[in-house]
Amino acid sequence: MPGLNGWFMFDVIIAGCGPTGAMLAAELRLHDVRVLVAEKEPEPASSFVRIVSLHIRSLEILAMRGLLDRFLEHGRQRPVGGAFAAIPKPTPGGLDSAFTSLLGIRQPTAEHLLADHAITLGAQIRRGAAVAGFEQDDEGVTVELADGERLRSRYLVGCDGARSTVRKLLGVGFPGEPSRNDTLMGEMKADAPESEIAAKVEEIRKTTNLFHLGHFGDGVYRVIIPCPEVSEDRTEPPTIEDFRRELRAIAGTDFGVHSPGWLSRFGDSTRLVERYRTGRVLLAGDAAHVHPPAGGQGLNLGVQDAVNLGWKLAAQVRGWAPETLLDSYHAERHPVAADVLDNTRAQVQLSSPEPGAQAVRRLLTELMDINEVNRRLIEKITAIGIRYDFGEGPDLLGRRLPDIDLAQGRLYDRMDQGRGLLLDRTGRLAVDGWSDRVDLLADPLAALDVPAVLLRPDGHVAWIGEQQQDLNDHLARWFGKPFAS
Repeated sequence: MPGLNGWFMFDVIIAGCGPTGAMLAAELRLHDVRVLVAEKEPEPASSFVRIVSLHIRSLEILAMRGLLDRFLEHGRQRPVGGAFAAIPKPTPGGLDSAFTSLLGIRQPTAEHLLADHAITLGAQIRRGAAVAGFEQDDEGVTVELADGERLRSRYLVGCDGARSTVRKLLGVGFPGEPSRNDTLMGEMKADAPESEIAAKVEEIRKTTNLFHLGHFGDGVYRVIIPCPEVSEDRTEPPTIEDFRRELRAIAGTDFGVHSPGWLSRFGDSTRLVERYRTGRVLLAGDAAHVHPPAGGQGLNLGVQDAVNLGWKLAAQVRGWAPETLLDSYHAERHPVAADVLDNTRAQVQLSSPEPGAQAVRRLLTELMDINEVNRRLIEKITAIGIRYDFGEGPDLLGRRLPDIDLAQGRLYDRMDQGRGLLLDRTGRLAVDGWSDRVDLLADPLAALDVPAVLLRPDGHVAWIGEQQQDLNDHLARWFGKPFAS
């Protein structure tokens, strides 16, 4: 069959067009990589209004790629305070970001905006095309779709969710804990007066923190109910009668709920894949890690996986990647996911009605009155506290650089093409030999307290200094050999 041996139809095939897959496709297209996104669902999700939260780091990424204004038009900003275990605290002082809010947005809207961004950049999205199998060799991957069609690409990335077909076929370990508790979640209308519902919710949440009925307007509520039984079949969604039954059990009334927009159940299963890369097949998003939704971190973690991976995989395809660059995806993102799993475990424990858990919650609530404690927890939830291990150096090394002021405009306005950036306050440095991959911005007025920084395409600081030879060594480490002049 043409394309299976002699040439590649695509450079990268992505399984799954959720937020992670769409973001990865866009990141690859910034580097002219030929991308196909194979999505098993025939149509984009549109029948539910599930609200997700975009955290500070995700908003920074959207700003870097010129997407933030589009998202702000469709979302609602709310304070970041209280994001950890729903402990009601104000937004901490000293957050090192231009963005100090969360953005609530309908998940189908977020997915549409990211998919549209990828398509605009030239990605192909094929819906109703589930990945059913694959074989990899030293040169590439042969991918079989559910209809029997076989496609050839250099790499395959599984962004196909918690029940990832790619992960299962790959046979990589997915250790962790199975679900011990279920929670029902959905959006529906309620006939009971809003004041009555609010009073009952306040009473119940004194002992059951996971219980929630939040009013969206027009009589629509987001409903979250802890459930004492674990479903044997997680592919089977709950019914409105399941919600009514559990509401009556916990609140003594079902509040007259009806007309569901969407209904789902989730457990507290917590798992992390053993490795993010096996040869030419990689995993990202929920295909690599699952955890309870405490703190609303799942979508954000996946999008941030995509931004970490995109430029590295593109460098591999384009032929300039240093030998260890693609493996740094696992080295950097696996520990981040492990930390998210730990903080969600902690938040779940803090939501338990057991006396011991409630005692710990009261103690932590008191400690969070200390601004530094509150800030540290919010930095975890919003991913702005991440520091990758780039070796010894100043604290800024390995961290993302906030959207600082420049002589003209803002830093993130200069990063929409997904390239590296040398921000030089000295005016003496150059990126000769790497200018096809790295931009130079000489700006003595940049709001930076070091002479110069080298930023990777994901905005993390790869080098700090002022000596050209030292800079060249780090350019080669992250961006490969210089081109011949």
